[in-house]
Amino acid sequence: MPPTTETSIFERFFHVLDAINGVIWHELVLYTVLGVGVLFTIWTGFCQFRALKHGTAVVRGKYDHKNDPGAINHFQALSAALSATVGLGNIAGVALAIALGGPGAIFWMWMVGLVGMALKTTEVSLSMLYRNTDDPDNPHGGPMWVASKGFEKWGLGGFGKFIGGIFCVTLLISAITGGNMFQSWSVAEMTESATDVPRVLAGIILAVLAGAVILGGIKRIGAVAGRLVPFMCAIYVLACFYVLINYFGEIPSMLRLIVVSALPDWLGGEAAAPERAFIGGTFAYALIWGMKRALFSSEAGQGSSPIAHSAAKTDEPVREGIVAGLEPFIDTIVVCTLTSLVILSSGAWNRPPETQLPAITIMQSETDPGEWTFADSVLPEKSEDAKELGGDWAEGKKVFVIVQAQSTDPKESISTKTGNNYTKMPGKVAKHEESGELYIEWGAIKSELKPLIPEGENYNGSLYQDYQGPVLTAYAFNTVAPGFGTYMILFASWLFAISTIISWNYYGEQGIVFLFGEKMVLPYRLVYCLLIVVAAMPFISTDAQLDSLTALGTGVMLWANIPIMLIFGGVAMGAYHKYGKKLKAGEFHPHKAPHLADVVEGKDPDESED
Repeated sequence: MPPTTETSIFERFFHVLDAINGVIWHELVLYTVLGVGVLFTIWTGFCQFRALKHGTAVVRGKYDHKNDPGAINHFQALSAALSATVGLGNIAGVALAIALGGPGAIFWMWMVGLVGMALKTTEVSLSMLYRNTDDPDNPHGGPMWVASKGFEKWGLGGFGKFIGGIFCVTLLISAITGGNMFQSWSVAEMTESATDVPRVLAGIILAVLAGAVILGGIKRIGAVAGRLVPFMCAIYVLACFYVLINYFGEIPSMLRLIVVSALPDWLGGEAAAPERAFIGGTFAYALIWGMKRALFSSEAGQGSSPIAHSAAKTDEPVREGIVAGLEPFIDTIVVCTLTSLVILSSGAWNRPPETQLPAITIMQSETDPGEWTFADSVLPEKSEDAKELGGDWAEGKKVFVIVQAQSTDPKESISTKTGNNYTKMPGKVAKHEESGELYIEWGAIKSELKPLIPEGENYNGSLYQDYQGPVLTAYAFNTVAPGFGTYMILFASWLFAISTIISWNYYGEQGIVFLFGEKMVLPYRLVYCLLIVVAAMPFISTDAQLDSLTALGTGVMLWANIPIMLIFGGVAMGAYHKYGKKLKAGEFHPHKAPHLADVVEGKDPDESED
């Protein structure tokens, strides 16, 4: 059947999101964020080194004191912040970056990770300098308090509260989209793919588990995160090493591919060419997708993690800022890199087709000459290898065939996602009501002229299953041990999603407290948990739609937080260099590191060891 021109409310919603994201994610915004990160890297004298050395000692508890103001220790504060960052962005986000931007996207994730260490140090130091500790057991901090208190000192208190309120609105948008809906959708997608458990049921279970922690406030979040984050990171890293040992010989060439694909032609780079399931990506799109996914994953410059760090026990604000510098290193340089190497070295990103279609009939819409589809197709059986790695066909599974859209101007790029004319004709496995046979129900694409089927054995009639987000990462793990990846990523997805959802709930709560006071916290928690269930429903159908949703939250927060960092950055840098001088002069006296179990539990240190 030719496609109808009737657009669903969800499609219109994502069209609007794409238009907004086109503005807030303009290339100038990305260059600005990178530039600000470089600025604070130089201004701090490369704080990345201090974070790795001194920050590690602080996290280990050598500078903890039981009488310091705050609610949780440095380790728990870092864990709470990491529970929001080390999450499905490391599994699904990296897969999205590679699928849409190619291997070069990982290089730009690294760049954001490195300068993100300086961004995190600066924004957390600022929040610690301006945090509110009127209630020692429930401190409040974040860019909204920086703006409010900072401008108040300049006699602009009303303006500061207004700017703080704007930040809180962006914070709530991000909490709902990236911190909540992205996590729930990804878990529901992975759970349904692996177990056939209905998406909504997965959402309900996730909401109940997260809600049990959320109701306990920051102390319970810190306690849970302190146990959960190290455990889930260790399990995931070990699983990645298991896969990479099997593909050890591929790693050097993949690292080279990452760098070459990330650079423009004039620097010796080479755009990642379309190959099998991968539809290609230029330097510009590698930059865009790499930075977007890295900023989403590490949250550098967003102003979110300073809210968790502001609860830390310390009388030295910059000390917690240095601890925060470890976040992008752990999240992006370590965990995201491992995920990317698993996907690339295993060939999951440019995997072979599941089967071959006997024939393809391209049809033009009767009502929209610029819209094209395929005639519904009989679904051939998967190859045995494809069944082993991704399971057999089932109703509702997404598929695609790669086509080349055409413009009346042959030099014009059609795809807004890759910068070339290759695009996916989307389809879905459906079942005939009478016969029960499976067939492909095709969607549609836009093309000014009739689309072409690219030449080559991997295009002409090649049918690919659309492994999106965490499912693509699971496919990569399955190439080593079929079935292992599916359940490993399923387990990791649930752990990562719960940890991220509970931390982002706390971030949103602090925005609610700033805007409306404590009385609105409980209603917010209830709505937040309800949205976990709503997001599990299948209204997101493609990885591009998933990116549109998460990009909105990250983007609006950058627009609100980066100006605050630049306006008050001098205050943070003054405090940072003052702390550095005291550290070099030996004015701080670290005590013997307490038992690791005590650090994880958040027990006050034995002051007799000072």
